[in-house]
Amino acid sequence: MNYESFIARKLVTTKKGKDSVSSPIIKIAITAITISLVIMILTISTGVGLQNEIRDKLTSFKGHVVISSYDNNLTETSSPIDGSRSFDEDFKEIKGIKDIQPFANKTGIIRTEETFEGVVFKGVSSTYNWAKINSFVKQGRFPIIEKGKASKEILISKYLSDRLGLLLGDKVIMDFLKKDVRKLPNRRIFTLVGIYNSGVEEFDKNIVIGDIKHIVKMNKWDENQIGGFEVTLDEFDDITEIGSQIYSRTGSTLNSNTIKELFPTIFNWLKMFDTNIVIILFIMMLVAGVNIITVLLVLVLEKTNTIGLLKILGANNSSIRKIFIYQTLYIVGKGLVFGNIIGLSLVFIQKYFAPIKLNPELYYVDKAPIYIDFSYIMLLNIATIVLCAVFILIPSYIISTIKPAVSVKAN
Repeated sequence: MNYESFIARKLVTTKKGKDSVSSPIIKIAITAITISLVIMILTISTGVGLQNEIRDKLTSFKGHVVISSYDNNLTETSSPIDGSRSFDEDFKEIKGIKDIQPFANKTGIIRTEETFEGVVFKGVSSTYNWAKINSFVKQGRFPIIEKGKASKEILISKYLSDRLGLLLGDKVIMDFLKKDVRKLPNRRIFTLVGIYNSGVEEFDKNIVIGDIKHIVKMNKWDENQIGGFEVTLDEFDDITEIGSQIYSRTGSTLNSNTIKELFPTIFNWLKMFDTNIVIILFIMMLVAGVNIITVLLVLVLEKTNTIGLLKILGANNSSIRKIFIYQTLYIVGKGLVFGNIIGLSLVFIQKYFAPIKLNPELYYVDKAPIYIDFSYIMLLNIATIVLCAVFILIPSYIISTIKPAVSVKAN
């Protein structure tokens, strides 16, 4: 006798051919598994996407590792270092360094007829890699910085341009205080050629990018002196290891900090996302597991008579248990199919149309970023199947406790 075809019919219909009592339970279980997978896909896609987006923005403006004097900070370069120094020999054994670029910072004030704003003028050289902040430029272009004469072109944020009422092509007056505050400040008049919007409040409220030669001249440095070096890596995941190697090879006169060390609050906040993701995944897996246990229990209890009849016909506990497990896993598979379709659809809609917006002052981005990697989606599906399979093993042993004579007689 074909036990599998026989029990399959009995699992979904009653003697009268109507829907069984388990039918609504099965539908609820499929729905629960579908919703659980959708939430898990969205959780990882948005959680990892937000982490990647924020850290990419931070490293675009500051690099992965910053090498500077011990006296310097994020807003002001007080002690210059030798900009002609080559780290090729020092870092030749370090794998994963993409480029090393000079910079210098100096605080200043932008003045207009109506108002003023305190800013940090970030000076860069002619070798600066503009490509890493290309996606942030919303209007205009990058400043043209060449060797020789200092460029008077600058790039400012949309936040500052709106606050100060500045448009492309406007003249921008900036005052830089001298060490002796009793003296008149250094005044520079720049031309606004580009407007960026990173979404990171710490940068948009402060950073103005221009030619480093202005800072060199105002600070009366030698032409080879700079504020520091920004080191860009190939992979962010290597930042801790490579950061330690760089620190050990820069010498006792220089300091180096990773972007994690410079912005600990932001990265501690991002680290919390890992915990949140794990908690949500655990809860959703538990929901799927509990629902599938419920389905199996209902199927077994509802089909007690069928199980007794099969045992009378010669079927053993193991073969009957496998049939129920296969049927339950079929329900899981159905829920996973629907969950993948719905979850991936929502992910791609957000990625390409971005209907869900975020407050950049709180999340550093203006829309929910999406990270898509089909390997983690595959792992989610496999993990759900494996977990559900484990969950249904214990209740499936109830089948062995059913006595054929009692179950058939009771019916």
